[in-house]
Amino acid sequence: MKKRLQTLWQFLRTLATDNAYEQYLQHHRGAHADQPPMSRRAFYLHQQQRKWSGVQRCC
Repeated sequence: MKKRLQTLWQFLRTLATDNAYEQYLQHHRGAHADQPPMSRRAFYLHQQQRKWSGVQRCC
């Protein structure tokens, strides 16, 4: 039962992108090990910039 709850919790965190920083760190360790990773705050600000820049119209 505990394992199922943990799996469900991880699934919900993935859907809500709550674990995006942890996924970023995991990717960074494998692909960019020679560079320091962004801080949690810098990552958040980068994600906000990426999300809200670009075309901002409905049609």
